[in-house]
Amino acid sequence: MPIDPRTPVLIGQGQALDRPTSAVDAKHPVALMADALAAAARDAGISLPREVDSIRVVRLLSWKYANAAQALGALSGITAREYATTPHGGNMPQTLVNLTANQILRGERDVVVLAGGECARSRSVFKHAGELNWPPPDGPSDSLPSSETSSVAPPTNIVNDLALLNDEEQRLGIVLPVQVYPLFETAIRAASGRDIEQHERHIATLWAHFSAVAANNDFAWIREALTPAQVASTSPRNRMIGSPYRKVMNSNNQVNMAAAIVMCSAERADALGVPRDRWVFPVSGTDCHEHQFVSNRWSFAETPAVRRGGERALSLAELSIGDVAHVDLYSCFPSAVQLGAAALGLDQGSTDGAPTRPLTLTGGLSFAGGPWNNYVMHAIATAMTRLRESPTDHALIWANGGYATKHAFGVYAATPPRRNFRFESPQAEIDALPKRNLALGDDAAGPATIEAFTVMHDRDGKPERFIASGIRGDGRRVWITSNDPTVAASFATGEHVGDAVTLRRSGELA
Repeated sequence: MPIDPRTPVLIGQGQALDRPTSAVDAKHPVALMADALAAAARDAGISLPREVDSIRVVRLLSWKYANAAQALGALSGITAREYATTPHGGNMPQTLVNLTANQILRGERDVVVLAGGECARSRSVFKHAGELNWPPPDGPSDSLPSSETSSVAPPTNIVNDLALLNDEEQRLGIVLPVQVYPLFETAIRAASGRDIEQHERHIATLWAHFSAVAANNDFAWIREALTPAQVASTSPRNRMIGSPYRKVMNSNNQVNMAAAIVMCSAERADALGVPRDRWVFPVSGTDCHEHQFVSNRWSFAETPAVRRGGERALSLAELSIGDVAHVDLYSCFPSAVQLGAAALGLDQGSTDGAPTRPLTLTGGLSFAGGPWNNYVMHAIATAMTRLRESPTDHALIWANGGYATKHAFGVYAATPPRRNFRFESPQAEIDALPKRNLALGDDAAGPATIEAFTVMHDRDGKPERFIASGIRGDGRRVWITSNDPTVAASFATGEHVGDAVTLRRSGELA
């Protein structure tokens, strides 16, 4: 079957890890991205063109650059007509693939580099050494020639941002993923009908399976297969953070990891001499988001935007979930995987949490590594390898940003699809779904029923803060918080979803 010359293809993928023994040897994030990009070129069997249309770097947190995309180009010996970045969000790597595929299809771009990376581990370990020889934060990159260092333009922002917090959530300090995803977990537990012991066994078994996948992944940060008992045990090395999550159930951002992907048109891939057996096709994609603020979600135990976004991506690819051989669900916390699996119709297995099919290609953010916004670049790179090994298979990637807020989906294949890349967003349909209003200030005073809760623990594993969401009799949501360690301790054991409480005002127990 002839291939449309404007068909977007992924031709090369590369991943890189850095495990330095001293600050002198520690690579900065863009240097590690350059390693990943060099690996992507080798993977494609080509030398990178001297000029590309765009270099697009997922926004990073572990170091600041005047323009990370331009610095990557300089280190890699290539220039670009556009140097771009994204907002924050774990959805961004897949969103970039969707955006780039559409632009290639329309003839707006021809060769594009996607990359991202973090070196949070090195920055944390060596922060007191004062020896990190990294480019000055917010200053010109030492990767650029001296003639260019005085006039580095900022990167182009090519994706619109979405505010994730409303004023009340910020006022109450309910702002961190480690606070919000445990709320989802207790809501999922209550909806499942499992008691605490059954549910802890469920998520510990699920996470043990993820660790087993990471143990066989050459690019995983932690390659140790854990038993469910090891996942669920509480110890100084696996302390409770936000109940019911022990440390190992949280995304591991203390990594030095980078990944890069090269995309181009089919016509350019042929011109570059990329063998056809290296091509991987983005078949379809979708982008969407839940109701913008957690306060307005109808339920903490379901993600309707994931269901609609996933269904639409599969429909555009003319597939069902049963037709997909390789799946990678975003896995910052166990609640994310369970929400995604339920929304996509993936069987999570028996009550002990053993999945009937793998739900990760890499081992997930706890074990393979969670380099902030760029994890999914690693998942896509891994999917490319799997698909080349099994050219008749399909892969589905779900990328997630915020508090299970922003979603991007991609369906991939190594065999040319019957139709060219197709993209849609079901956002209008999602926006029309029911929302909960939030009771504010003194208007929140009175009785409520807890729908979800967590207890945040200090570094010694002691309860220090109670956070809960409640539902009023009129259906409005209220936030409940307490910084009293005694109150936190009283909620640290037992099931409290369904408990009746009384508020003085928003955020304050009576």
